[in-house]
Amino acid sequence: MAGRVWAVEGSNGAGRPLAQRLLEDGERVVDVPAKLAARVRLFDTGHNRKNDAHDARAVAAVAVRTSNLRVLQFDGELEALRMLTDRREALTRRRVQTVDRLQALLAELLPGQAQRDITTGQAKAMLASVRPRDIAGKTRRRIAAEELAELIAVEAKIKKATAELKEIVLARGSRLMDLHGVGPVVAARILADVGDVARFADRNKFASWTGTAPLDAFSGEQNRHRHSRAGNRRANHMIHIAAISQIRLDTDGREYYRRKRAEGKKSLEAIRCLKRRISDAIYRQLVEDAQRAAGTGPGGHCGASQQSSAVDLPPHIDTSDQPLPGPATPTLRPAATARKRSLAATG
Repeated sequence: MAGRVWAVEGSNGAGRPLAQRLLEDGERVVDVPAKLAARVRLFDTGHNRKNDAHDARAVAAVAVRTSNLRVLQFDGELEALRMLTDRREALTRRRVQTVDRLQALLAELLPGQAQRDITTGQAKAMLASVRPRDIAGKTRRRIAAEELAELIAVEAKIKKATAELKEIVLARGSRLMDLHGVGPVVAARILADVGDVARFADRNKFASWTGTAPLDAFSGEQNRHRHSRAGNRRANHMIHIAAISQIRLDTDGREYYRRKRAEGKKSLEAIRCLKRRISDAIYRQLVEDAQRAAGTGPGGHCGASQQSSAVDLPPHIDTSDQPLPGPATPTLRPAATARKRSLAATG
């Protein structure tokens, strides 16, 4: 039917399978945020209890009355990135659980010799050094050997998934990995969750979506800002990983962090400032990649669009999108090499 539009509530959650199936069939699909559908139910006549009929009517009402809903598009590479990143995160959690079990068994087999950060090689050596004679000890060693074998297998799968993520990121022409602290996993998660960067009007909207924009926290005459817990928490976690990596290495991010500490900011406050700078740098790189893919020049703009892949919630979330307080002067000096780009000034 010509002009038919499907409205799906929560295309990043329970509605993802349906949205993906419709997109694969060539249908036009828009994403309806759960918050808007809840508001329609609340102000509807009668009760606002949830059921299939009321939910469908509320979603349809939002789709009819709202003109700027996100239009979904199917992108096979982004969907592959999302699945691979989810798979790798699950493998990472599985690895942590396996290591915990293995360490507990080794601590019983070799009291006082347990290590906090153990590798498979160290675990092999520790198991080879013990030969229990009683049935309980033999059983404990056998289970520890099985846990070690599982750990080796999980690490091999993690390594393979990381290599696949890197291959897809590079195939898309993304240069996010040129930024300090941004590896294949961080780049893949950001690309999968962002989709089309054109849906963000500016770096402030992007920072609001990543949860790195500060929130006002006034108290009397005291003017200060606090950490935002809104936005996409997965993207915020990826930016946090990049920030910690920069602080640990000899990078411009470490100098910026130390400069903030010298200004009297606490450690967490300085990290939040650095995360905002990284968010701005990621946004600029995403825009540059989109312009390059569209064939526009450095001064061009890929244009605003409501279309993006069905990978995440819309950027119009209820958070502050203001920049960090203070003058927007350059804070990070240029990188010494062309391979690794610095965070640059937010301008």
